[in-house]
Amino acid sequence: MDYNTQASECIRCGQCNKHCEFLNSYGINLGDIKRLKELAYHCFLCGKCKIVCPKNIDGKDIVLKMRRQKIMENKGKFAEKGYGLLLKEKKNYLFRNYKHTTGKSVLFPGCNFPSFYPQTTKKLADLLEEKAGIGIVFDCCGKPISELGLKDEEETIIVRINQKMEKNGIEEIVVVCPNCYYYLKPRLQVSVVSIYEKLQKLGLGHAINMPEINIFAPCPDRETLFLQKQMKPFLQSQVNQINEVQCCGLGGCAGVKEPELARKLPNTLQEKNYSNLYTYCASCAGNLAKAGCENVHHVLVDILKSEEKPDVKNSLFNRAKTKFY
Repeated sequence: MDYNTQASECIRCGQCNKHCEFLNSYGINLGDIKRLKELAYHCFLCGKCKIVCPKNIDGKDIVLKMRRQKIMENKGKFAEKGYGLLLKEKKNYLFRNYKHTTGKSVLFPGCNFPSFYPQTTKKLADLLEEKAGIGIVFDCCGKPISELGLKDEEETIIVRINQKMEKNGIEEIVVVCPNCYYYLKPRLQVSVVSIYEKLQKLGLGHAINMPEINIFAPCPDRETLFLQKQMKPFLQSQVNQINEVQCCGLGGCAGVKEPELARKLPNTLQEKNYSNLYTYCASCAGNLAKAGCENVHHVLVDILKSEEKPDVKNSLFNRAKTKFY
């Protein structure tokens, strides 16, 4: 369905505007096609609008189609400013490493978990290798490139990953990042399983025991909480969902266009000063820590009893080191 048809379903109820800092700041809703297309790269692609929309309009899908159309109208060239470093790193991922593809199953930690939690990454990799002969690969799933609307480049990345998996005899990847999980699962030829499913199957990891925890679910899992349900055996606590903050501020590569909003989103969560604040996305954890949420925990880190805090100062350096892991 094209985005004009989707947007035509809008009944102007204002729910999307009410629950989205981006839409609210410009006084628009999902039916304002012309203005929304002009601001397509300002959207955080968090998916909150679809969750609250009584007509189930998917604003994220609309904006992604708009971004792709902008590139098509520009004869396939990406004209937006401010994304040079991201494109240089992610378009043909600089820190790719397939040297440790032992066995038919490999750990796929993604980009940001090794960036913010390098010690836990190694602990997890060593554990899986020792207990189940699982190797490890470092690569970018391609979602950041896809979210910029670069369809051809997105398809090139997926083809490349599939070819790498086939060449190395890999039949299963164990994914840590929720963004990687949702993005790669329908696109790869190999089996894609979450780290929580794998740990449970292998009988590894420790339960998080405390009276209650407050969980900030990452954007891709917020609608169904599928991954959160998979980690339920490890959460021996009352779980309270944090719903009033729509995004950690990193979604949709929108921070380039909306730096103030990108700072405001995590700052709002920091101001609420939640105790036992948990997430299961390294990008969220890192950005919340940068915003001053000193008590933020990553669910996987606690399951492994790693006690590692997000290394926000050396995140890029840590990511670069994965090339030589």
